[in-house]
Amino acid sequence: MFFKRIVIAQHERGLYLENRDIKRILNSGVHYVFDMLNRVNVVVYDLTQVEFSHPTEDVLLKQKADLCELYFQVVELKEFEVGLVYKNGVLSDLLPPATRKFYWRGLIDIKIEVINIKEQYQLPEDKAKLLMTVNQAPLRNKLAQFVHIAEIKDEMLGLLIVDGQLVETLKAGVYVYWRFNRSIRVEMIDIRVQVMDVSGQEILSRDKVSLRVNLSAAYQLTDPVKARATFKDMYDYLYRELQFGLRQAIATRTLDQLLSDKGELESEIYNYVRDKVEAHGFSLRTVGIKDIILSGEMKDILNQVVMAEKAAQANVIKRREETAATRSLLNTAKLMDDNPTLLRLKELETLEKITEKVDKLTVFGGLDGVLKDTIKINV
Repeated sequence: MFFKRIVIAQHERGLYLENRDIKRILNSGVHYVFDMLNRVNVVVYDLTQVEFSHPTEDVLLKQKADLCELYFQVVELKEFEVGLVYKNGVLSDLLPPATRKFYWRGLIDIKIEVINIKEQYQLPEDKAKLLMTVNQAPLRNKLAQFVHIAEIKDEMLGLLIVDGQLVETLKAGVYVYWRFNRSIRVEMIDIRVQVMDVSGQEILSRDKVSLRVNLSAAYQLTDPVKARATFKDMYDYLYRELQFGLRQAIATRTLDQLLSDKGELESEIYNYVRDKVEAHGFSLRTVGIKDIILSGEMKDILNQVVMAEKAAQANVIKRREETAATRSLLNTAKLMDDNPTLLRLKELETLEKITEKVDKLTVFGGLDGVLKDTIKINV
């Protein structure tokens, strides 16, 4: 009754504790342990669960070094080291820096790849692809915490910011960085031509007319590093320069000048803003005035002015045509006075028009009376 029968299967190991101290490790088989005072305890571990964890790991590592070397593969990572754990050749786990792990030897082949991330915190392309194709859910969750993945498209540019400092400009591609011991962030910058609208600007023209103006500009960010280093909000800077250029150009023109030549106004705004922003990494492509909106009262006044101008123009044209018609009649009369044949032709033309409108015509004197006496023009 003082012997304990301990059975350890082929896929198991037994941690033999006496008075709660580790004495030895039992291999597979049947073991008989003499324990009269009930001081012996055997903890059985399943080797398919290759990770070993016990509160006395420190004691085992320092005081049972030979036992530890025989049964365990121990991994101790420093502050700037990361471990990739391969089980039977398959990536299965990721160990953060300053980690210690015990793995059972024997049943599962364990390989640890240690990566120093003190200087090189970007993963090589082969390792990045390996981590991004992981299928195990626990490892994917770890990667989400420990790795920063940045995918930059063709039309974008990436700014790599490490611990608040701009380190590198990234072109299109996929980049993977370790998050350990540092703050990693990638800002995406669109380098395509973009449009910015400056809408609803209430401005007074030089002749004190209140206008609401909408402006649209096309621009491209050519040097994001310079723009970001100079301004807290680089897009706000561009917006304000467009706003200032618009106000300055309109304040120096009367309403008539604004309405008569929008092209000159747009050109002045473009030149003003381009000189300001090109030195800070922007390329201004085009500037266009979308709308110039008047108040209701000013619209009515302007409509009345336009109507009066058009009425005056119509009156001038009417008088000009009347004068031309009178001059033409006078010239015709002079020609008929000087040429009897022409006068006779005019008489016959008039006769033709009359006969078209008369149903019956009684003539005396024959054909000669029709031609000579029916109608006669006296000059």
